[in-house]
Amino acid sequence: MSPRQITPSVRDIAVGLVCALLLSSCATTTSSTGRKQYVGAVSQAQLDQLGTQAFDQMKGQKPLTQDGKQSAYLSCVVDAIVRELPPQWRQGGWQEAVFVDKNPNAFALPGGKVGVYTGIFDVARNQDQLAAVVGHEIGHVIERHHDERVTRQMGASGVVQLLGVIAGAKYGDGGSQLATQGGSLLAQGGFLLPGTREQETEADVVGQRLMAQAGFDPRQAVDLWQNMLGASGSRPPEWLSTHPDPRSRIGELRKRAETLMPTYEQARAAGRKPACG
Repeated sequence: MSPRQITPSVRDIAVGLVCALLLSSCATTTSSTGRKQYVGAVSQAQLDQLGTQAFDQMKGQKPLTQDGKQSAYLSCVVDAIVRELPPQWRQGGWQEAVFVDKNPNAFALPGGKVGVYTGIFDVARNQDQLAAVVGHEIGHVIERHHDERVTRQMGASGVVQLLGVIAGAKYGDGGSQLATQGGSLLAQGGFLLPGTREQETEADVVGQRLMAQAGFDPRQAVDLWQNMLGASGSRPPEWLSTHPDPRSRIGELRKRAETLMPTYEQARAAGRKPACG
């Protein structure tokens, strides 16, 4: 047996270290709604970097709107929602992008990134309805849903690949292959995939609360999803494939809106009156 066969490679050592790290770093925590979560396969700084990479990747793949009014409109709504976030989620600022695509889609990523497709404006017909979309997507970020998905889906080998992408590691001729795998993981390892139904329900709760705190009418979340249903006909869009049943969801949004009206009225009385368009 040659020395090459018995000497552990850099990659083998990395796998061992990450596996050991996973044992100590992964943890059970509780979301703001009281739901137990398993998180911590990668650090928040690494999640932020991966979110930024995924956002930049999308900007390189899909055309951005040339309509300055659309961009300013989205930025205004995002800014109003972000002002209501806990301090740790406001640090570093947030960045928005409007992608030219007829699908009514939207997302938010770790690292403070929000993207919407131009098709969302066909169903989010006023600032309050757009705030319902933005609040929901930001809810995924601040409730650590991306962390949760990565921790559940990746496993030790996937985390090694993610860390390799983050560090820009190159393994000889395998460097480009690793980069390709990493790019795929950004899309499939929990960043751009739909959430679970539990996560979607939680994002509804958090998002509707955020919009009310920011001075957007929480009742408009009901109208948004009614518009979404009307636009999709009998077949919901792909974006809603893992979301709760639309009609049950609308009922929950309607009941929650009534309980959030005092929050909304207090926000308006305090001067939080967004005028985004």
